[in-house]
Amino acid sequence: MCGRYVVTKAVTDLLPDLLGDFEDLPDDYNVAPTESVPVVRERHGEKSLVPASWGFRAAWMDEKKKRPINARIETVATSGMWRRAFATSRCIVPALGYYEWTVTPTGKQPHFIHEPNGALAMAGVLGVWPDPTKPEDDPDRWRLSMAVITRDAHVAPGEVHDRMPACLTPDAFGDWLDGDLSPDDLLHLLDRSSAAVAEQLTHFEVSRAVNSVRNDGPQLIEPL
Repeated sequence: MCGRYVVTKAVTDLLPDLLGDFEDLPDDYNVAPTESVPVVRERHGEKSLVPASWGFRAAWMDEKKKRPINARIETVATSGMWRRAFATSRCIVPALGYYEWTVTPTGKQPHFIHEPNGALAMAGVLGVWPDPTKPEDDPDRWRLSMAVITRDAHVAPGEVHDRMPACLTPDAFGDWLDGDLSPDDLLHLLDRSSAAVAEQLTHFEVSRAVNSVRNDGPQLIEPL
């Protein structure tokens, strides 16, 4: 799964095809669910970098319902939870890398997983929901949320967890965002590109300070 990740200003330069037209991303070395995060979406033929809360919520969902942070590639095109968002509201979540944990006799050990000399374009789906504190005619009433799509991690050398984010290669960015492909073709695109990215990933152990979402800073991704 993907439950914590890293985004930094460096990602802007590392993903020029995706982010070259936008301002630098903020530094956050311990992005956690419920945070507002930058994502790239496309509407009416125009690409934009927008904030979305990490934890999917569609307008039809009960306010008290738990907001899932991940969607499985195996069911994202068919499940009632995700089907509409997958068909019409996809996004890309830029990241420098992400964290996963192994269980050791002394506790949970975090690993930083990344592509050396590169950055990750994680595939996501967007949910739109109305802010109940704003009037119905307020154009700023609608809020964005997102979930990261995950896949089987056994395609990655030396995998740490059994699930991993499904990431896109640069040649797939346009087709993923523009909405012209069928769901079957989108799944094929995502499976192919995410398997290619997975082959390039590496990881190393990092400080257990990552385990607390209150901790932040570049020291969190320094190898032990």
